[in-house]
Amino acid sequence: MGQYTGAKCRKCRAAKMKLYLKGKRCLSGRCAMELRNFPPGPRRRRRKPTDYALHLIEKQMVRNIFGVGERQFRRYFVRAKRTPGVTGEELVRLLERRLDNVVFRAGLADSRRQARQLVAHRHFWLNGRVVDRPSFLVRAGDVVEVKPERRNRKYYQILKEEGIDELPSDFWLGLDVERLRIDVKRMPTADEMEENFNQLLVVEYYSNRV
Repeated sequence: MGQYTGAKCRKCRAAKMKLYLKGKRCLSGRCAMELRNFPPGPRRRRRKPTDYALHLIEKQMVRNIFGVGERQFRRYFVRAKRTPGVTGEELVRLLERRLDNVVFRAGLADSRRQARQLVAHRHFWLNGRVVDRPSFLVRAGDVVEVKPERRNRKYYQILKEEGIDELPSDFWLGLDVERLRIDVKRMPTADEMEENFNQLLVVEYYSNRV
């Protein structure tokens, strides 16, 4: 499946909620959900969505939040289904473990999209080795840090000056702001994961398709 190159704000409007795909812009008055809080397309009376439509919309919303293509998302679901535990939780846990998501969650990027670019442009070490795959799944004990030669870049200096929100001490990730280092202390629990969607609808969508 090709990468979506259209307006990111259309995805938020279609989902009828902020997906925070554009970082700081989503928190400003320029956010499309503040200016045009209605679905894209012709403005006509819309029929009540079918059950299939509700399931599809929810699945698409999760994909858009994490910036994952359909084929890859389906593979995550298959893996989650084979893992002991609640399938919906295991699916989200896999998405949370993505390297681009870890960088975003730690506060080193304003959005997952920006985090994906930073990883792809080889800004980070993982356990002392360069990793440029945003989809890489971290494990407990992994250390993610900005490469020494990148730490003096203007972007990271501004990030330090503006201040990075401290992570709770019991959070699954730890952040050393001075060294721009992220420690993966453990795997995320259910209450620490993204909650802006209905996991059950996503599981039901794929239950008869995988």
